[in-house]
Amino acid sequence: MTNTLKAWWAFSRPHTIIGSFFSITALFLIAAALYGSQNSQPVWDVVDKYTWQYLITLLSALACNLFIVGLNQWQDLEVDRINKPWLPLAAGSISLRQAKLAVWSSLLLSLVTSSLLGWWFFLLILLINLIGAAYSLPPLKLKRHHLPAAFAIVLVRGLLVNLGMSAHFMQQMGQPAAIPEAVWPLALFIVGFSFGIAWFKDIPDTEGDEKFHFKTLAVSMSRQTALWLGVAVVGLSYVAVSASPFVLLMPVQTAFFSLSHLALGLLFIYRSARLNLDNPSAVKQFYMFFWLLFFVEYIIYPLSFLIA
Repeated sequence: MTNTLKAWWAFSRPHTIIGSFFSITALFLIAAALYGSQNSQPVWDVVDKYTWQYLITLLSALACNLFIVGLNQWQDLEVDRINKPWLPLAAGSISLRQAKLAVWSSLLLSLVTSSLLGWWFFLLILLINLIGAAYSLPPLKLKRHHLPAAFAIVLVRGLLVNLGMSAHFMQQMGQPAAIPEAVWPLALFIVGFSFGIAWFKDIPDTEGDEKFHFKTLAVSMSRQTALWLGVAVVGLSYVAVSASPFVLLMPVQTAFFSLSHLALGLLFIYRSARLNLDNPSAVKQFYMFFWLLFFVEYIIYPLSFLIA
């Protein structure tokens, strides 16, 4: 039983599931803080009032996430046997039939639950699912080419999640389905971060990607190029988001917001400079550290509103 649960947890690609949990929760808290300040209500009263909408949104988003990562493992089974032989489908601890059932069940769950919160949210989840399918499925199979693959990740993680979910939560709270100005810096920061995800994730996978003709940035140019382009984009994103409270006059605790982002940006640059690309274990640890920074962003950003 324990081994089965571990296999399914690994199949869900936990770092993406945790990332979705943090992002949805953060965007809900930001919407609650903005709504509370506009309507002179304590933020936790707003959270309590709209908990049901948050939980349904979270369930729909996590099911959508599972559909996308599960479909990717199903479609990339042969290449994963080279690049990621420890994944449960590639390792045989989950059968292809079980994986297909999980993928289609997740798709159905995401669409049914999203429909409970209105057609607008249903269309948002449907669009994210369609982009996820285009990423993995022929004839498009966007992941075969590094620019379409990167833009698919950027569009979903950077724009649709942050901007779409923010507008959705505002609508659920009885406000116009508009994107709060204060969310734009977060969205643009995650756009830069998503380019990093797209480029960094392929660095350890060049052997299988070359064999199956996946033209990732690490294959088309070099692993070093993929690393330093990602470092440049993410580093600039940290600088930009640190300055955003002064440009937009955001309702945040400015010192905490800006200094924490600058500190994390410097830590990221430090870890990047010390990375040995010839050490597979070090590359994997760096990628997980990068996702940790993703999680932390979705803690710092809403906390800056809550303590303002």
